Amino acid sequence: MATSTSRDLIAVLQMTLDGKILDSEGGSDWVDSWADGLELLPPVDSFVLGAGMFSGYQEFWAAMLDDHAAVSEMLGRDPYPRELAYAQVASTTEHLVLSTTLADVTWPSARIVRSLDAIRAFKQQGNGTTYVVGGPTLITALLDAGLLDELRLIVHPVLVGAGQSITGAFSSRQHVQLVAAEPFAGGRVALTYRVRVR
Repeated sequence: MATSTSRDLIAVLQMTLDGKILDSEGGSDWVDSWADGLELLPPVDSFVLGAGMFSGYQEFWAAMLDDHAAVSEMLGRDPYPRELAYAQVASTTEHLVLSTTLADVTWPSARIVRSLDAIRAFKQQGNGTTYVVGGPTLITALLDAGLLDELRLIVHPVLVGAGQSITGAFSSRQHVQLVAAEPFAGGRVALTYRVRVR
């Protein structure tokens, strides 16, 4: 576990049984709600995500608070209470967006960080839990740099064959330790892995 002077960085991913976060057409219709990841975590005081994910993330969660009709049209249903709760947390909680190309961000609680060294410095600033939202490139980079503490997976009972894996290519083999496995609604399983120190 992280020491008392270091915050925990925890990634949550929703994936198929064959390890995909997106199918071959870029879809993920097996995911019921993107808010489910937050419910697997202790209270968070920060979020980290990559630039590629940030634009859609910001647009979706801002609309969740400000434009329920647009969100209902996007989802094909009314928002769940847990999605509204996520949007409330996200609107007031610090977001670090790792990017070497973004010039600015409009999300009120977001700021750009330019390097993994900046994430490392943030991690060492004190206690707390940071939700690493993703995507796979960021999670791979954090694992390679020894900055990710836990990987929590929501495994859906779906096989899609081709698609995008939960991670990219590593510079070296990664070892993780299973610390929890719990049944989840809809035939899903929630798995928690602690990343072992190399």
